[in-house]
Amino acid sequence: MSKYRSHTCGELTKKEKGSHVILSGWINKKRDHGNLLFIDLRDNYGITQCIIDKENNFFKELEKIQLETVIKVEGTVSERTKETINKDIKTGEIEVQISSYEVLGYCKELPMPVFSDQEYAEEIRLKYRFLDLRRKKIHDNIILRSKVISFIRKEMLDEGFLEFQTPILTSSSPEGARDFLVPSRLNPGKFYALPQAPQQFKQLIMVSGFDKYFQIAPCFRDEDARADRSPGEFYQLDLEMSFVEQEDVFKVVEKLMISVFKKFSKKKILKEKFPRITFEDAMLNYGTDKPDLRNPLIIKDLTPIFNREDVKFDIFKKLVKSGSIVRAIKTDNTKDKPRSFFDGIDNWAKSQGASGMAYFTFEKDKEIKAKGPVGKFFSTDALSEIMKITNAKVGDSIFFACNKENDVLKLVSTARDKIAKDLNLIDENSLAFCWIVDYPMFDLDEKSKKVIFSHNPFSMPQGDDKKLNFSKPLEIKAYQYDIVCNGTELSSGAIRNHKPDLMYKLFSIAGYAKTEVDEKFKGMINALSYGAPPHGGIAPGIDRIVMLLADEKNIREVTMFPMNQNAQDLMMNAPSEVSENQLKELNLQVRKK
Repeated sequence: MSKYRSHTCGELTKKEKGSHVILSGWINKKRDHGNLLFIDLRDNYGITQCIIDKENNFFKELEKIQLETVIKVEGTVSERTKETINKDIKTGEIEVQISSYEVLGYCKELPMPVFSDQEYAEEIRLKYRFLDLRRKKIHDNIILRSKVISFIRKEMLDEGFLEFQTPILTSSSPEGARDFLVPSRLNPGKFYALPQAPQQFKQLIMVSGFDKYFQIAPCFRDEDARADRSPGEFYQLDLEMSFVEQEDVFKVVEKLMISVFKKFSKKKILKEKFPRITFEDAMLNYGTDKPDLRNPLIIKDLTPIFNREDVKFDIFKKLVKSGSIVRAIKTDNTKDKPRSFFDGIDNWAKSQGASGMAYFTFEKDKEIKAKGPVGKFFSTDALSEIMKITNAKVGDSIFFACNKENDVLKLVSTARDKIAKDLNLIDENSLAFCWIVDYPMFDLDEKSKKVIFSHNPFSMPQGDDKKLNFSKPLEIKAYQYDIVCNGTELSSGAIRNHKPDLMYKLFSIAGYAKTEVDEKFKGMINALSYGAPPHGGIAPGIDRIVMLLADEKNIREVTMFPMNQNAQDLMMNAPSEVSENQLKELNLQVRKK
């Protein structure tokens, strides 16, 4: 038996009644009842209620002691009376009568309470993250994260995957987000980069003859923070497989996701055979390639309607003539909704920087009519055509917006979620997975008007590469895919391009000379020239998986030591300045702004 404890604070039951025990932990909470002092003692495993009466010599000392002080107590286990049983904790049927105690670690005045899950300012929580992590909700989240990673690792090993670790110091890549750079002392003027992902290395592992690889991989990207993305580092389940097609990857990942979410979530998986949605259909029907399929609302294209003579909504007609498009959302049986509901959506759209959202409700007297501010601009025939396009019936309503494609898609995709929440259409106790497939290989950069890679430059284009029409690159589709759950992108992946000649051709379309490809991707292109197997993979984000399982909206709630929005570690004071001697060793100078 350890001198600090005979039991943890989460395991005592009625079976130990009358036993002499030693417990150690933090003072979570105190309740002074005059003659009795109740102390909730907490450790990693739970809470045990300890009591001491006024006659005990240690009563006054414990009465004054600061919360979160670490103490060791010795005492006897007693059974609680029926009316004092606490069913919310494992040890709720017993309490420990304290006979003696010892302070193991004193606590200063707390900058924030630990026993409460009350929200506090991010600056305080991150500066004192070690205290924040003691709080039950976030403590449980981090334990969940550990269990999820261990479970994933076991599942991957059971599937025949081998775990390898890839380098952390590597070369900078011209694609993707900004790199974190590390100066080389032994090679003055040169820099390593921290890997944005083990992309090239995991492909090289396949070229090396290993068949199934995985890794719980740290990734580093110098990009801005947002709710579902850390501003510095994150972890992903990186995996790659040889001699596979797209469906082979899907099969492995679907099985894993179903196992993980059934193990750690009580929510219902709506479809265990994940739907496949083309990128084109996703953008048309949902306005985004990260659709929340719990939401039944579908977006429809109404652009052709505004070319009709019997539509007099001149504002939209002029915009359509200049190249804008119109997208609409139909809501079922909303005829009895108050005017404030419709105006609320319009005002919300304006708050998003748009000009608003037009709307009307279908009615029928002798013929189809539209009730709403802009209903008068549409003829009966035009309304009948809109009903046909949107599958609407009398009593349904239409919200629609007009703008350039990117702007209108951004608005209506967000409006789709907003309207569904306002109408209470989303089942929060369900999980809707899907695959987004058939991404375009290339895209047109809006500013430069140059052809660029739209997704992953190392992906295999679809079709016979000898018959591909390289003169029309925007029509080339790739074997690229995303997995999405409840509107959150969990991962991107692809079947890789393992043919050097084809890779040179695709990179040339995006403006890279052969010499530049050889220089930037020397290791990869050289390896592919020595007999590379067809291969593909994916890398689901660990942080986002745990976010969904913990039902959290912010990634910081499932990350042990996150940075703030400005990519600063307030607890460890990073990034920080370094000494002149360190800079000299690295042949660097800091230029002050």
